Amino acid sequence: MRTAPTILHLDMDAFYASAEQASKPSLRGKAVVVGGIGPRGVVATASYEARVFGVHSAMPIGQARRLAPNAAYLVPRFQLYREVSEQVMGLLRELSPLVEPLSLDEAFVDLEAGEAAWDAASARLVGERLREEIRAVTGLTGSVGIAASKMLAKIASEEAKPDGLFLIVPGTERAMLGPMSVRTLPGVGPATGDHLRRAGITTVEEIAEAGEDELVRLLGKSHGASLYAMALAHDDRPVVAERDAKSVSVEDTYDVDIHDRVRVRTEVQRLAERCVQRLRGAERSGRTVVLKVRRYDFSTLTRSETLRGPTDDPAVVREAAARLLESVDTTGGVRLLGVGVTGLADYTQEDLFAQARAQAEAEAHAAESEGETVGVGGAGDEGQVAAEEVVEAGDRRWVAGHDVRHEEFGHGWVQGSGLGRVTVRFETPYSEPGRVRTFRTDDPALVPAEPLPLVAEGDVRRVEAGERGAGSGVV
Repeated sequence: MRTAPTILHLDMDAFYASAEQASKPSLRGKAVVVGGIGPRGVVATASYEARVFGVHSAMPIGQARRLAPNAAYLVPRFQLYREVSEQVMGLLRELSPLVEPLSLDEAFVDLEAGEAAWDAASARLVGERLREEIRAVTGLTGSVGIAASKMLAKIASEEAKPDGLFLIVPGTERAMLGPMSVRTLPGVGPATGDHLRRAGITTVEEIAEAGEDELVRLLGKSHGASLYAMALAHDDRPVVAERDAKSVSVEDTYDVDIHDRVRVRTEVQRLAERCVQRLRGAERSGRTVVLKVRRYDFSTLTRSETLRGPTDDPAVVREAAARLLESVDTTGGVRLLGVGVTGLADYTQEDLFAQARAQAEAEAHAAESEGETVGVGGAGDEGQVAAEEVVEAGDRRWVAGHDVRHEEFGHGWVQGSGLGRVTVRFETPYSEPGRVRTFRTDDPALVPAEPLPLVAEGDVRRVEAGERGAGSGVV
């Protein structure tokens, strides 16, 4: 444990929803929900205005609509979020070489490693200046927690929300943590919380008072010992600049349950192909193939198969996923399917038998129908996937919240579409709330557009690195 609060945790406030509000002047100060807007979508992020109605992340979108029927429901624009995230992470890396991103909107920073801070006063100044820079560069707000450990810094950023800074002075950790709920500690979810509550333990101080032996008896050696240490505010985990991915996976949720077994097999094969594409994009291979199936009654089953060695061969992953599917009963219908690969490595151990089978299949199809596409399998699958991609691209053309441009009216965003019509509000991040117009969905003057920066380039006001260095030394 450090003697100075030099670990910083940044958590952007309602990141996706805040980015949408900054991008769309007409939505500022209003309830905004970002997520899948289909009947089986879930909430990714809700603005603070929407949270007043009880909407929160991971809530089914149907429930959110009942709680906040007048909110704006938008589909995520990950391209924009990634661009803003890169700006924020760039600011963090100017503070220290040790930045540990946890997601697009969250990261730890070791201020001591970058010699940006060495005590509470200098750390607070760095945190305040960081918040100012984030607002100037992105137009968004972030909450900053500063403490002597990662666990405490993350708890501090939660206390700082929204748009604040909370610094935990070394020596005060136990007094601050004591009255907090056990759910405050990392790794204490609903099940563990209920287990502790039944034992009469509801606060962090009561965890400390129970003692390590009692916690080990209740939760097992590993979990019990680590929970006791956290209750005493002990956490010596370092900030790690590079975090290796442990798995690569893809999954799809279907608006209507799939009952046709052939369709289920086809979907699993398609997901396996997409998973391998991601795997190869990350220049990794994996040894264990995992199949995820969520059935009509919301029960979720996972099956896995460990191969003889790491692979990134699509034929190997497809065949493993198909074998796993045979052990799952999908008679009642399937609402979600997923394929993943774990046990990642930087090399592959080629499966020569799978390669030989794949080559033989390809040669057989070529001999049967030269230049033709068949219904299922071989070249037909490629044609089917290509057709699906075209359809998906067409479906995404007028997605709620996404950017468009009109020859006459300029830049805008889709408010909604249907019955051959699309409604667009024409405004930019730098304009006043714009007017709404409706067009035919096939209007040639209306085309999809790239997201605009949230802050105009000429308005970005950044503090120079030398000024930041000088400012951080003031006590």
